[in-house]
Amino acid sequence: ALKLRAGDKHCLVARSKCYLKLGDTENSLKDAEASLQNDKTFSKGLYQKAETLYTMGDFEFALVFYHRGYRLRPELQKFRLGIEKSQEAIVNCIGSPSSVKLENKEDLCFISRQAESKKANQKLQNKVTMDQKWTRKQRPVRNPKIERQLLGELYADKAYLEKLLKDEDLMESSTKQGIKVADLVLSGISYLDTRSEFWQQQKPIYARVRERKLRQQRWIRDKKRKPAEVGRYIVKSMEDIDMLLTGDSPEESCKKAERVLKRIQGWSDDEVPNKNELIGNLHSCIGNAQLEMGQMEAALQSHKMDLEFARQNDLRDAVSRALGNVGRVYARIGKFQQAIDTWEEKIPMAKSSLEKTWLFHEIGRCYLELNEAGAAQNYGQKSLQSADDEGDAEWQLHATVLVAQAQVKLKDYRSAIMNFEKALEKAKLIHNEAAQKAIIIALDDVSKSFIEELNKRREEPTVYSLKGYDFSSENTRDDDFEKFREREESEESAENQDDEKQKEDARNHKEEHGNSKEGGSEQENKEKESKGEEKRRD
Repeated sequence: ALKLRAGDKHCLVARSKCYLKLGDTENSLKDAEASLQNDKTFSKGLYQKAETLYTMGDFEFALVFYHRGYRLRPELQKFRLGIEKSQEAIVNCIGSPSSVKLENKEDLCFISRQAESKKANQKLQNKVTMDQKWTRKQRPVRNPKIERQLLGELYADKAYLEKLLKDEDLMESSTKQGIKVADLVLSGISYLDTRSEFWQQQKPIYARVRERKLRQQRWIRDKKRKPAEVGRYIVKSMEDIDMLLTGDSPEESCKKAERVLKRIQGWSDDEVPNKNELIGNLHSCIGNAQLEMGQMEAALQSHKMDLEFARQNDLRDAVSRALGNVGRVYARIGKFQQAIDTWEEKIPMAKSSLEKTWLFHEIGRCYLELNEAGAAQNYGQKSLQSADDEGDAEWQLHATVLVAQAQVKLKDYRSAIMNFEKALEKAKLIHNEAAQKAIIIALDDVSKSFIEELNKRREEPTVYSLKGYDFSSENTRDDDFEKFREREESEESAENQDDEKQKEDARNHKEEHGNSKEGGSEQENKEKESKGEEKRRD
């Protein structure tokens, strides 16, 4: 990006952050200063320079740039936090200003003494030998116990590098890139020494000891909290847990909930009147976070503990919540029958139409996964009815799709096409493009299946008996064929009636006229032949 747009201040700040993450404070500072070259009021550049200086241990200069940024952008909290942490680091290094006491004894002789001491120091500096300079450059030997406290987990790495230094053959060797192993090891040790010095300046050991004591005092004080303070703490903690979970930080949400749970379990029932209900709620929060992290077995256990606490204390709403969550976990791990049983137990506890909509839809979806299309269609229709009562277009879409999918399994293609078309209208109404594409693909597949089914019906041979047109195949018992058979039978009966009438007319005619005229008989034969021809045509 910087090659395409040289000197772009935003790119420079971004690269400075990367250098800082890598521990390359020198290049980080260069990029931060370069971002401020053309615009001294660039707030991101000021903040990045202040952060780099703070990391380098130049707390005073860092404080200057934090103040500059705060004057320009007072609404940004990061500058105020930078000011606070810089001031704290300075106090940790040199002590509080109140600890320094100046006295004025109206005697100016100290000025001459100061000048004399300055000259003496200059003489001593001129006499320093080369060996003394080398020893001065060496870092003072630090107590291993203090160094372990400063470095923490990195202390083992430093000990390993120092052990490598004793291997002379290894130190003389080089890497494939031509870099001596000794240089790499020394640079690593130097970096760890720099870090330990920074952490010592930022928060010395005595400051850590004092902070530990303050934490202990705070813990003792917290144990004696007033009910109002306990309530505020619980409300704030639950809000933080929920915000972390909705903000795509399930791991942090889980850790926070576990800390709060451990703390509340140590409180008495007098301090927390609804302690059991709160413990169950925290188990639910932990289970939801574990579900988001993919820890299915742990999530199932947490939600079952929530259910157990709710049942022990006869908390109907909590039981309903826990049953819903347990069913969700069962469905996620593929145990659809257990999910159905759990959710069906929850149905009488559902309070709103929207909750019933979700519940019926999920049960129907599980039945569909179990290839029980009839039950899936039934619950899909229940879900659609509840969604219509609530007036929720999105759940109407989900329920209609579920019904259509169940009808495809039942090979009721005509109804499935109608429901998919309704679902497509709902998807267009709520501007859900992904759903529109999926429904169009499903419609195309159902239409092809419907056409194939019709073609199969046309190709099946139909066998009739001479007497009653009885069909030889069960598939021919369709409404259309029944109507056709009834029409054929009515036409046959009408023809038989016409034949009987014609025969009766002929007999009457013979009785009246006899066989006296030959021409008459010929005429009669012609009439019979014409009627027979008409009958054959029919």
